[in-house]
Amino acid sequence: MRYWWVNQNQTYRHEIAGGYLWSPKRNANGARNPFYESMREVSPGDVIFSFVDTRIAAIGIATSYCWECPKPAEFGSTGEYWENVGWRVTVSFTTLLNRVRPKDHMEVLRSVLPERYSPLQTNGNGNQALYLTEVPQDFAQVLAGLIGPEVQVLITKSADVAPQANREMILGDDLDVWERRLEEQVQSDTSVRETDREAIVRARCGQGIFKQRVSQIERRCRITGVENPTHLIASHCKPWRDSSNEERLNGENGLLLTPSIDHLFDRGFIGFENSGELIVSPVAHRPSLQRMGIETERLIKVGSFTEGQKHFLEFHRNSVLLRASR
Repeated sequence: MRYWWVNQNQTYRHEIAGGYLWSPKRNANGARNPFYESMREVSPGDVIFSFVDTRIAAIGIATSYCWECPKPAEFGSTGEYWENVGWRVTVSFTTLLNRVRPKDHMEVLRSVLPERYSPLQTNGNGNQALYLTEVPQDFAQVLAGLIGPEVQVLITKSADVAPQANREMILGDDLDVWERRLEEQVQSDTSVRETDREAIVRARCGQGIFKQRVSQIERRCRITGVENPTHLIASHCKPWRDSSNEERLNGENGLLLTPSIDHLFDRGFIGFENSGELIVSPVAHRPSLQRMGIETERLIKVGSFTEGQKHFLEFHRNSVLLRASR
């Protein structure tokens, strides 16, 4: 079990009611943000302190790992500068009766503040530069003691969540819905030639010109070894939904994979190091992967990649691969 602190001033109402946390993947300028990256470290059973309007307003127990998900529609104009696809974690929230104001208790909290990425300044004001940050156990215990018995009961119950959690992620069709919207935008974009629009749309399904270009680099599925092109999909390393039109048709942005391996790669259950080593996400359900033809008990090398492929695979590792710790 790990402990987290989340600042929810902008999204508290939606996230508490919806039972989730959601964050962009990166800052508006495209830079990586450690407080968004921390979403990828949450595991079922973790305890989350919800901070809003200077008080701890709720306690959440994570009931899933993180997955890639479009920005919730209910956010409306909130976070207009945020990316349209980010990270989401399912959380069971309980609103508190005793909403402690940490600033009133700094004489006991100050000595247990984390040295790095502290959610509170030494004067007791919240650090609004962060969204989600891990807090040490001693800090969490002191904070729980200030809140009282209602949080102690929740923390005790959280220990039962992790063993019961489904290790196999349950993903909805929200990404597919989002991609269909993007596809409609492409189809109606008269600034792009009709033949190019058709090629870009077909590329979403790993077919057409994109598959032809990938086939000039790849000859078989990197995992199963299947060579017959009828049974292969050109899978984007940098997902179609995240790519520019040029990247959507770039052959070096693709691998030839069988449909089941394409699914695992697209949803972040597997990835690849630039060295050719297969990465299996700790979130992935290993028995299912083994049935799909992936060895999970030994190191797998799938061969070398071009420099262009390495560039796109880096994006996949940073923005698609699910990496929460068990």
